[in-house]
Amino acid sequence: MITVRNALEEDVPALVEIGVRAWAAAVVGVADLEVRRDHARHAFEQFLAGRWLRVSVAELDGVRAAWAAREALNDEISDLWVDPPLQKRGLGSALLAAMEAEIVAAGFEAARLQTHARNVSAVGFFQKHGYSVNWLSIDYSERLDRDVESVGLRRQLVADEPIGYGPGGF
Repeated sequence: MITVRNALEEDVPALVEIGVRAWAAAVVGVADLEVRRDHARHAFEQFLAGRWLRVSVAELDGVRAAWAAREALNDEISDLWVDPPLQKRGLGSALLAAMEAEIVAAGFEAARLQTHARNVSAVGFFQKHGYSVNWLSIDYSERLDRDVESVGLRRQLVADEPIGYGPGGF
């Protein structure tokens, strides 16, 4: 059974490990895993140590299996990481729904996120859930010492109200 809950400070070490494993699976062919793994671990540790209150955790049968965050508490989902051996079991979908509900509750009408363009499984996952590619960019990554293609995705969560007078608009 999948449950989604707010993260606790004691979750941080387990969430770091989930993040590192999911990151490693996502960057195959984009980054040198052995060179960048320690940097990724440090980045996850720093992020989660200071922002665990902005993180939601998905558990599968009581075991931490995935996490997501809205780092700036705005309309952007900054992180969504599912432990690779546990993917395709509904964890990402449950977390995405929780993040979208938070975004709507905060007064935003759409959700946005980004990933690297070669992360075909992530792009496909979000498209399956109604997200559309909104932009594509190529930026130099100093950490990776190479150009990295990023893709931005967006999904309208609240239907636009017609503008006009009376029922149905003009």
